Amino acid sequence: MKLVAGVDSSTQSVKVVIRNAETGELVRQGRASHPEGTEVNPIHWWEALNIAFAEAGGLEDVAAISIAGQQHGMIALDYRGEIIRDALLWNDTRSASAAVDLVSEIGGEAETARAVGSVLVASFTVTKLRWVADNEPGNAARIAAVALPHDWLSWKLSGSSEIMDLFTDRSDASGTGYFDPTTSRYNMEIFNMAIRNSDKERKFVLPKIISPDQFGGKTSGGILIGAGAGDNAAAALGLMAAPGDVVVSLGTSGTAFAISPIPTQDSHGEVAGFADASGLFLPLVCTLNAARILDSVAKILNVSHEELGELALAAPAGAGGLTMLPYFEGERTPNRPFATGTLTGLNIANSTPRNYARAMIEGMLCGLADAIDSLVREGVEVRRIFLIGGAAKNPAVSTIASAIFGREILLPPVGEYVADGAARQAAWALSGLSNPPDWDIGSVEKVKSEPTPQVLNNYRKLRDQTKNW
Repeated sequence: MKLVAGVDSSTQSVKVVIRNAETGELVRQGRASHPEGTEVNPIHWWEALNIAFAEAGGLEDVAAISIAGQQHGMIALDYRGEIIRDALLWNDTRSASAAVDLVSEIGGEAETARAVGSVLVASFTVTKLRWVADNEPGNAARIAAVALPHDWLSWKLSGSSEIMDLFTDRSDASGTGYFDPTTSRYNMEIFNMAIRNSDKERKFVLPKIISPDQFGGKTSGGILIGAGAGDNAAAALGLMAAPGDVVVSLGTSGTAFAISPIPTQDSHGEVAGFADASGLFLPLVCTLNAARILDSVAKILNVSHEELGELALAAPAGAGGLTMLPYFEGERTPNRPFATGTLTGLNIANSTPRNYARAMIEGMLCGLADAIDSLVREGVEVRRIFLIGGAAKNPAVSTIASAIFGREILLPPVGEYVADGAARQAAWALSGLSNPPDWDIGSVEKVKSEPTPQVLNNYRKLRDQTKNW
């Protein structure tokens, strides 16, 4: 029996699963926490990964491994492969003005979407590169290579210190803002523009793009290292999602993404035109605020997440007139990096824990309802909606999601789908077959609630009223 390992290196933690390469059966697993913040030394991720490996029983009997990770984070390296500064993560919004400047310099929203599949916002790596160029010119002058979290971890796992050995895949590269997912090539003109490099003799190393069914290296112990993927692309692979499937993932961020045979180029800036981890495309909408909203309200109400869900389900749809814009950490979609949360409709009668709990969950999910509508506007077919992620484990979330989306929700078994997708990718490369193996994800629960369109209407009115706040 050959074993494969899959890794999910997310914002908050790292998870490792070890599975049977042929059947997908889970053999063992491990995890470790990551430090908080929007600026992190990548060494912490490497240390956590090794703790998770040890908790999972080690890799001695593993034939292949693949790493999936949080997208966009910028790891700047010098020519020796040394880290120049702490990585700026996807949820660091300091580069918001840099994003506006770059879009203008490229030629506007439509031209930017045509060039790299997406309109740039503060999350994208390229905007962080510009921020460093403008605010830390000494550091910018030292940059010889730029990697993303999963690229860097795969490279560290290989034991190489040569930046020329960096490798990645289309899905993660498509979140940089200097990669065209339709041609699978880096746009060095935009990269040089971002770092303000006018020296034609100065060259940069970007990770080599390899196919999802290939290996990019191996460990000192001979374990083959797969291409890896961005976290959402890996989750789609773990769910065995196909065209017509939309996945709503509720982690630190909230995302709605779909498998598509054709690329999208949304000049509105709502849908990011990413690549997937199978050779197709992954149109995606991301909100910055998801599971942490529930963490926040549970703390405010001094209840557990289970009790929070019970409170929310005990309240009426619409939370007695309370409406929440959950922009606790600014927002990416809509692009409001400096916004804050807004709660309206308060009065003596509706100021109850039940209504607060319901309003928070409804606000979080209304942003994802907008995301699904944006995908539909860009021509994405929606036959099924899967709900995954840490917040999806709460029964209140799936019940309220179905009501707000106005559609049936599919709840797959609780699992580590990002890590599972990475493991499935490793098994695919190991098999030498043209398609990834079919693994049984288990029984899928169906949730259908009475639609509550007025809740979404109230949210959208508040969203539009606060546009210029």
